[in-house]
Order: sequence, then C-alpha cells, then structure tokens
Amino acid sequence: MRRGARTAAAATVASLCGGVLLVTGGGATASPEAAPRAFDDACGVFPSAEGVPAGAASLPDQRAWNQDVSQSPVDPDSDQIISYINSHGDSELHPDFGRNKKYGIPYVKVGAKTKALRVKFRYRGESDPGKYKVPLDAPIEGGKNGDGDRHTIAFDTSACKLYELFGAKPRSKSWKAGSGAIWDLRSAGLRTAGFTSADAAGLPIFPGLVRYEEVADGVIDHAIRVTFESTRNAWINPASHCAGDTDSPAAPSMGMRFRLKSSYDTSGLTGQAAIIATALKQYGMINADNGSNWFISGTANKRWSNGNLNQLKEIPGSAFEVVQSEAPVEMC
Repeated sequence: MRRGARTAAAATVASLCGGVLLVTGGGATASPEAAPRAFDDACGVFPSAEGVPAGAASLPDQRAWNQDVSQSPVDPDSDQIISYINSHGDSELHPDFGRNKKYGIPYVKVGAKTKALRVKFRYRGESDPGKYKVPLDAPIEGGKNGDGDRHTIAFDTSACKLYELFGAKPRSKSWKAGSGAIWDLRSAGLRTAGFTSADAAGLPIFPGLVRYEEVADGVIDHAIRVTFESTRNAWINPASHCAGDTDSPAAPSMGMRFRLKSSYDTSGLTGQAAIIATALKQYGMINADNGSNWFISGTANKRWSNGNLNQLKEIPGSAFEVVQSEAPVEMC
C-alpha cells in the first residue's frame, strides 16, 4: 500500500470523553465502566461500546471499533465525499486478503514466555519506546521479501497487549522498523495528537482485520480497516495522524467512518461474503491508511474461498455512506 509522508507533532492530548479516560501514548488506562470484548477466552479487543445509545455518532476513542453504527446519523457531506473517492481511484469494494499468504496482514499470538526484543525505529519520536514481544520469525505482510508496508503484529494474550510494527525487518537479535506502537487492549485511550502508529492514521491495525475464525463463527462484531487513494490532510479521533495529499474537505480524513447503506440489497450474497457485508452495514469501516480505493483488510488464511470473497467486488463505492463522528476534524 502507498504510504504518505509522516509528520511529527508536539501536542499532547488528555481528555475525558464518554466515560473513558483518554491518555496519550500506548499506555492509556481503561475505564472500569467498560468491559472488554472477549477474544480467545483471554483478552478483549478494546473496551466495548455497551451502553452507547443506538443512533449515537461514531465514538471518538477506541470503543469505536466495537460500536454498532447501523443507526448512526449520516455525515451531511457524505455524498460529496463518496463522489470524491470514486473519482480518485477504483469505485468498487475489494477484499485485500484471501488464500494466498502474500495478501492480507498476518499476526502471531505470544505470551508471558515470549522474549521482548529491541526495535530500531526510523520514526523513533512517534513510536512507543521499549522492547516489543515480536518473535524474529513472526509473519510479515507481503512475505519475508515483500516490498510493501511490511506490517507485523503480535497479540500478547497474557498481558492483553498488541505489538504492531510498520516496515518491519528482522535482524540477528532485534528488529528494524519504520514505526511501531504498543496497545493496551483494556484501554480506549488515544495516541498523542499528531503521532502515527504502525498505520498512517495512528490507529491500531489488528482490531480492523477480518479474521477467518470470526467469519467461520458467523459474525464480525467490529469495524473493518479500509484504505483510499487520496486522503485529506486531517484526522478524526480515534485516529491521531494524517498522511494526506490534499486539504480538500471532500477528501476522506483519516479515522473517517463509512458503512454499507441499509438500502443496498445484499440478499444475493452467500457464505463468507454475506457475513462480511452484514458487518459493513452494522459496524462499517474506518479509514486507516493511504492505499488502493475501497480495499478492506483481513488476515491471510488458506481456508478463505477466493471465489466467494469475489462477490464483494460487485459492491460499488456508491453503496456506502459516511457516518457522522462525535469528534471534530483536526487539520494537520
């Protein structure tokens, strides 16, 4: 995927929003009022959006990943933004994952006995310091010799943390990477304003991935990561960073949320594609990076049916709408 320029910012944000304390950086503190969602009987993937009224705008913290936005208001500029997107690249949905292990963003589970390793960062000032529990044999997006974004993710089920790297390259006893972030999955907190993560928007990657196991269980209960060719030089929380190529208000900001219109007929979809389409209506997508238009992210798995997933490619960009966000647009 195409990566935009990264910028540093000195601003630091700490606020109380929606009952969840938002503390900057990777070490945010979770609200005791928000129980985490279950994952593998061990950890949650950020606090739930339980108690948020149906029809509320998209939340300005990490609970947004778990928020049902099927009844949330439409952004008043939705039509203009969708038109801009479709005029700056492809105009159909595309699942950027499948059976081939070179497509999709992989992750590995780690635990208490996993050794934490040093990482040398290119963008050290915006990366979380400390050692990362990412094994040297962890799978890398695009494969060992891939020349793309080279994301790698480690899910620590013992401490309920995510370790995420961008531009990851293993060395003999450590890692070299462009940037990285450590996420406490029990917290809804944001990164420092202006800071990137392992993704251009300053968002976590793992929560937005379509995973084969959840589709096999018949339900996806979170928003999905999406990319666009041309993005605005702005962000909307829970994003914290931008990498845009335009200041046009018609371009999608990082962190902007989209959903498949309830009026769009998905009754002809079957299998895996039908489950994903249902999630796109209920939880939608969050703009996380520059990349090909309408590309949604998932994990590579040999059990995916590429033929079935191809049904999603028939969904036009015009079938989507922008969900109104509680947070304001922050210009870079």
